[in-house]
Amino acid sequence: MSSTAVETRPVQSTTALEPWQQKFIDRLKNPFLFRLFLFGKLPLGFFSGMKVTEISKSHCVATIPYGWMTRNPFKSTYFAALGMAAELSTGALALFAVEKTSPSVAVIIIGMEAEFPKRAVTVTTFTCSEGDKLFAAVREAQATGQQVISTVSTIGLAEDGTEVARFTFTWSFKRRKG
Repeated sequence: MSSTAVETRPVQSTTALEPWQQKFIDRLKNPFLFRLFLFGKLPLGFFSGMKVTEISKSHCVATIPYGWMTRNPFKSTYFAALGMAAELSTGALALFAVEKTSPSVAVIIIGMEAEFPKRAVTVTTFTCSEGDKLFAAVREAQATGQQVISTVSTIGLAEDGTEVARFTFTWSFKRRKG
Protein backbone atom coordinates (compact mmCIF):
# COMPACT_ATOMS: atom_id res chain seq x y z
CA MET A 1 0.00 0.00 0.00
CA SER A 2 1.19 3.45 -0.84
CA SER A 3 1.22 6.12 1.83
CA THR A 4 0.33 8.83 -0.65
CA ALA A 5 -3.02 10.53 -0.64
CA VAL A 6 -5.84 8.78 -2.47
CA GLU A 7 -8.52 10.88 -4.14
CA THR A 8 -11.90 9.33 -3.37
CA ARG A 9 -14.36 12.14 -4.02
CA PRO A 10 -17.06 10.80 -6.34
CA VAL A 11 -18.78 12.70 -9.08
CA GLN A 12 -22.17 13.86 -7.84
CA SER A 13 -25.09 11.94 -9.28
CA THR A 14 -27.39 13.99 -11.47
CA THR A 15 -30.36 11.72 -10.72
CA ALA A 16 -33.13 13.52 -8.85
CA LEU A 17 -34.05 12.04 -5.50
CA GLU A 18 -37.52 10.95 -4.47
CA PRO A 19 -38.88 12.83 -1.43
CA TRP A 20 -38.47 9.76 0.81
CA GLN A 21 -34.83 9.43 -0.32
CA GLN A 22 -34.13 13.04 0.59
CA LYS A 23 -35.79 12.44 3.97
CA PHE A 24 -33.51 9.40 4.55
CA ILE A 25 -30.45 11.52 3.74
CA ASP A 26 -31.65 14.38 5.96
CA ARG A 27 -32.17 11.98 8.90
CA LEU A 28 -28.64 10.57 8.54
CA LYS A 29 -27.04 13.99 8.27
CA ASN A 30 -29.03 15.51 11.15
CA PRO A 31 -26.63 15.32 14.13
CA PHE A 32 -29.39 15.00 16.73
CA LEU A 33 -31.41 12.32 14.91
CA PHE A 34 -28.31 10.35 13.92
CA ARG A 35 -26.92 10.38 17.46
CA LEU A 36 -30.35 9.38 18.81
CA PHE A 37 -30.36 6.44 16.36
CA LEU A 38 -26.84 5.45 17.45
CA PHE A 39 -27.73 5.72 21.14
CA GLY A 40 -30.72 3.42 20.71
CA LYS A 41 -29.37 0.95 18.15
CA LEU A 42 -25.57 1.15 18.27
CA PRO A 43 -24.36 2.56 21.59
CA LEU A 44 -20.66 2.01 20.83
CA GLY A 45 -21.09 4.15 17.73
CA PHE A 46 -22.74 6.83 19.84
CA PHE A 47 -19.86 6.97 22.30
CA SER A 48 -17.19 6.81 19.59
CA GLY A 49 -18.37 10.05 17.96
CA MET A 50 -18.61 8.65 14.43
CA LYS A 51 -20.89 10.44 12.00
CA VAL A 52 -22.08 10.59 8.40
CA THR A 53 -20.90 13.80 6.73
CA GLU A 54 -22.08 13.12 3.15
CA ILE A 55 -24.42 10.66 1.52
CA SER A 56 -26.00 10.24 -1.90
CA LYS A 57 -27.09 7.21 -3.93
CA SER A 58 -23.53 6.83 -5.20
CA HIS A 59 -21.35 7.52 -2.17
CA CYS A 60 -21.16 7.94 1.58
CA VAL A 61 -18.58 9.64 3.78
CA ALA A 62 -18.26 8.79 7.48
CA THR A 63 -15.77 9.99 10.07
CA ILE A 64 -14.35 8.67 13.32
CA PRO A 65 -12.44 10.98 15.66
CA TYR A 66 -9.10 10.18 17.21
CA GLY A 67 -9.33 10.53 20.95
CA TRP A 68 -9.61 8.88 24.32
CA MET A 69 -12.67 6.77 23.39
CA THR A 70 -11.21 5.45 20.10
CA ARG A 71 -7.50 5.17 20.94
CA ASN A 72 -5.61 1.93 21.57
CA PRO A 73 -2.58 1.45 23.90
CA PHE A 74 -0.27 2.13 20.92
CA LYS A 75 -1.58 5.71 20.59
CA SER A 76 -3.43 5.21 17.31
CA THR A 77 -7.10 4.70 16.51
CA TYR A 78 -8.22 1.22 17.52
CA PHE A 79 -8.95 -1.00 14.53
CA ALA A 80 -12.45 -1.77 15.82
CA ALA A 81 -13.29 1.94 15.91
CA LEU A 82 -11.99 2.29 12.35
CA GLY A 83 -14.09 -0.74 11.42
CA MET A 84 -17.27 0.86 12.82
CA ALA A 85 -16.83 3.98 10.72
CA ALA A 86 -15.81 1.99 7.66
CA GLU A 87 -18.88 -0.21 7.98
CA LEU A 88 -21.03 2.90 8.45
CA SER A 89 -19.80 4.31 5.13
CA THR A 90 -20.95 1.16 3.30
CA GLY A 91 -23.83 0.19 5.57
CA ALA A 92 -25.59 3.53 5.26
CA LEU A 93 -25.60 3.00 1.50
CA ALA A 94 -26.89 -0.57 1.92
CA LEU A 95 -29.69 0.65 4.20
CA PHE A 96 -30.44 3.48 1.77
CA ALA A 97 -30.72 0.93 -1.05
CA VAL A 98 -33.27 -1.23 0.82
CA GLU A 99 -35.26 1.65 2.33
CA LYS A 100 -38.89 1.62 1.13
CA THR A 101 -38.30 -1.28 -1.29
CA SER A 102 -41.35 -3.16 -2.45
CA PRO A 103 -41.13 -6.09 -2.23
CA SER A 104 -39.04 -5.68 0.89
CA VAL A 105 -35.37 -6.71 0.79
CA ALA A 106 -33.35 -7.95 3.77
CA VAL A 107 -29.71 -6.91 4.12
CA ILE A 108 -26.92 -8.40 6.21
CA ILE A 109 -23.16 -8.16 6.21
CA ILE A 110 -21.48 -11.52 5.51
CA GLY A 111 -17.81 -10.65 5.16
CA MET A 112 -15.11 -8.10 5.82
CA GLU A 113 -11.43 -7.63 5.00
CA ALA A 114 -9.17 -4.82 6.16
CA GLU A 115 -5.71 -3.36 5.59
CA PHE A 116 -3.96 -0.73 7.68
CA PRO A 117 -1.03 0.77 5.75
CA LYS A 118 -0.40 3.61 8.24
CA ARG A 119 -1.28 4.44 11.83
CA ALA A 120 -4.44 6.50 12.28
CA VAL A 121 -3.64 9.36 14.66
CA THR A 122 -6.13 12.02 13.51
CA VAL A 123 -9.77 12.08 12.46
CA THR A 124 -10.22 9.33 9.86
CA THR A 125 -12.62 9.87 6.99
CA PHE A 126 -14.01 6.84 5.16
CA THR A 127 -15.44 7.18 1.68
CA CYS A 128 -17.36 4.49 -0.15
CA SER A 129 -18.05 5.43 -3.77
CA GLU A 130 -19.79 2.21 -4.79
CA GLY A 131 -23.40 2.91 -3.84
CA ASP A 132 -24.51 2.17 -7.39
CA LYS A 133 -23.36 -1.47 -6.93
CA LEU A 134 -25.51 -1.82 -3.81
CA PHE A 135 -28.60 -0.32 -5.44
CA ALA A 136 -28.12 -2.66 -8.43
CA ALA A 137 -27.83 -5.66 -6.09
CA VAL A 138 -31.10 -4.70 -4.40
CA ARG A 139 -32.86 -4.40 -7.77
CA GLU A 140 -31.53 -7.83 -8.78
CA ALA A 141 -32.64 -9.39 -5.46
CA GLN A 142 -36.12 -7.94 -5.95
CA ALA A 143 -36.34 -9.20 -9.53
CA THR A 144 -34.99 -12.71 -8.95
CA GLY A 145 -35.97 -13.48 -5.36
CA GLN A 146 -32.49 -14.97 -4.96
CA GLN A 147 -29.70 -13.92 -2.63
CA VAL A 148 -27.45 -11.34 -4.26
CA ILE A 149 -23.97 -10.69 -2.92
CA SER A 150 -22.26 -7.33 -3.39
CA THR A 151 -18.74 -6.44 -2.29
CA VAL A 152 -17.80 -2.79 -1.84
CA SER A 153 -14.71 -0.99 -0.59
CA THR A 154 -14.16 2.06 1.54
CA ILE A 155 -10.94 4.00 2.01
CA GLY A 156 -9.97 5.71 5.26
CA LEU A 157 -7.90 8.86 4.97
CA ALA A 158 -6.17 10.85 7.69
CA GLU A 159 -6.64 14.62 7.81
CA ASP A 160 -3.55 15.10 5.62
CA GLY A 161 -4.92 12.75 2.94
CA THR A 162 -2.74 9.75 3.82
CA GLU A 163 -4.48 6.39 3.45
CA VAL A 164 -4.63 4.74 6.88
CA ALA A 165 -7.17 1.98 6.26
CA ARG A 166 -8.93 0.15 3.47
CA PHE A 167 -11.92 -2.07 4.19
CA THR A 168 -13.89 -4.36 1.91
CA PHE A 169 -17.37 -5.40 3.05
CA THR A 170 -19.53 -8.09 1.52
CA TRP A 171 -23.26 -7.50 1.79
CA SER A 172 -26.05 -9.99 1.15
CA PHE A 173 -29.45 -8.90 -0.16
CA LYS A 174 -32.52 -11.11 -0.42
CA ARG A 175 -36.17 -10.41 -1.15
CA ARG A 176 -38.33 -11.18 1.86
CA LYS A 177 -41.16 -13.65 1.50
CA GLY A 178 -44.71 -12.38 1.57
